[in-house]
Amino acid sequence: MKLLDREAGRKPDGRPRVALLYGGDSMGTSALAVHWGWRAESLFPDGQLYVDLGRGGAGTAHTAGSALRELLRQLGLHEGQIPASEAERIDTKFRRIVADRKLLLVLDHARSAAQIAPLLTSAPSVLTLVVARRPFPGLDAFPVPVGPLSDRDAARLLTKIVGKEVMRSARATLPAVLERCGGSPYALRAAAPRLLDPGPLTATPPSPLPHHEPTGGPTMRDSDPMRTAAEDAYRLLRPDAARLYRLMGLRPWPAFDAEAAARVAGVDVDTAGELLGVLADALLLEHTDNGRYRYRPSVRAHAEETAYRQEGIGGCSAATTRAVDHYLRLSVTAARAALPESWRVPDAPADSPADAYAGRGDAVARLSVELPNLVEAVSTAEEFGKPDTVLTLCRALWPLQLKAGHHEALLPALRTGTAVADDQVPGSRASGALHAQLAHSLGELQLWDEAGAQAAAAARDEREAGHTRGLASAIEFLGLLRLRQWRFQDAYDCFEEAAAVLGGIGPEDEGAADVPRARALLERHRGRALRGLGRLDEARTHIERALAAFRAAGEAYNTARALTDLSEVLLAREETGAALPLIDEAIRILSEENADQHVEHLRRLRERCSDPREE
Repeated sequence: MKLLDREAGRKPDGRPRVALLYGGDSMGTSALAVHWGWRAESLFPDGQLYVDLGRGGAGTAHTAGSALRELLRQLGLHEGQIPASEAERIDTKFRRIVADRKLLLVLDHARSAAQIAPLLTSAPSVLTLVVARRPFPGLDAFPVPVGPLSDRDAARLLTKIVGKEVMRSARATLPAVLERCGGSPYALRAAAPRLLDPGPLTATPPSPLPHHEPTGGPTMRDSDPMRTAAEDAYRLLRPDAARLYRLMGLRPWPAFDAEAAARVAGVDVDTAGELLGVLADALLLEHTDNGRYRYRPSVRAHAEETAYRQEGIGGCSAATTRAVDHYLRLSVTAARAALPESWRVPDAPADSPADAYAGRGDAVARLSVELPNLVEAVSTAEEFGKPDTVLTLCRALWPLQLKAGHHEALLPALRTGTAVADDQVPGSRASGALHAQLAHSLGELQLWDEAGAQAAAAARDEREAGHTRGLASAIEFLGLLRLRQWRFQDAYDCFEEAAAVLGGIGPEDEGAADVPRARALLERHRGRALRGLGRLDEARTHIERALAAFRAAGEAYNTARALTDLSEVLLAREETGAALPLIDEAIRILSEENADQHVEHLRRLRERCSDPREE
């Protein structure tokens, strides 16, 4: 605390004001940062920002770009004000906004100097607290090591938890408890309820694996306080809770619920929920903000090691397969409910209930909540050599890309999917679909060159596969990319080319049923390109045709998108009164579908209307 006070009070000298809090897992580094920030609140009248750079797992960790997006939101920017590129977020927005503010920035669970560097600022009144497991080479920061508690402070902590009377009665076993906990606050808290039962606290760790036990998985590491605490708690679990603890720890699922646990353990959901509560009470799991559960990294490592000892490679593989199958079934069912008219979305299982979701918005919301787990499921399926599962999981992410954004979070999974497709099924429809999805997200992030290459790869694969509908869509994607680059004539030409490709699909050909919808989409996109070219009358005609087609087909999402485009044409013509009801209708429709990124854009359009009713 005194070291942090010293860095906060250092006179500005042009160097970034950065302190690095580092210590072992669950040594209290994050708690220390939060507590000091609360105590030093008066030093930062313009606010305190916090971002968890770990976010639960390697596959879902923040990049610098996604962390900047979160920080800019905390600084009050709405989605439309946040630049798509990382460089613009750093220079144009973040560093400019914080330059004259007195702020505390906490970067928790940092993983590398490269991850942190874009988030640092030399603003004289900004203090950045980096929280990590260890120092980082290349990071110029004031070091604040957070080591184990002394025996005296460890005893004080235990006394606060269990009271003086219990401490007096456990006096004989206290030295062994303190030695076993190693000054770890987590280990001490885990040991506290068992101070009156010294057996498991003084027992020696398990012996190495006998030669006849299964091998090939992770091996037990030397004893440390976190592992010791987990082992002590684990030994007191009843068998069904112990088994669930082992099996859910086999993969770093960012935050799982009772439904996932039930599928992995082969029990009903109510039983799984009760067992998760038992594990949380034993401090082997912790609750997340949205009521789910997660492991601390060291505790999960213990669970995984124990699973390989107890279940063997076959049992662990089967449990992991059940977990991936759960997320596969969940994702395709939700994706089909969220976007039933799209040929890009994989079919839901035949036995999926028709009423699994109350509406499309509920399905999108479920996909959004499960997104970190779905990214981990893609990584797991790839590691376990299940290419079909990888491709299907990635295709099920399309509604999230289209309606909710989340492009930065989706990139790891989509990159894995395209790599698997190129390796396993090059020149196929599946490969073309994955390249198109990746092109879409890269375009949204303004990574133009890579997006263009992916769109071209999508067209190549669809052409090679003889999939005419997919080829037209890939060319359409390239047009949308040009549209985002304000290359309006190039975009219009792509849409014309895509329409010509669609013209090659006869009434009896594959994909014929989807042609009217595809033509309506192209009409809408033509209108957008023409608006960019300033040909407003023509733009309005094309968009109104698309709007009529989507209304007739009962497509709420695309109806709202066409209403958005038409309102933008009307605003360009300064017909504010005519645009306003279209904007309101689109907001209502898209809010029901949880299409958050589009709703935010519409709200900004509404602000431009300067309607008296909003005063």
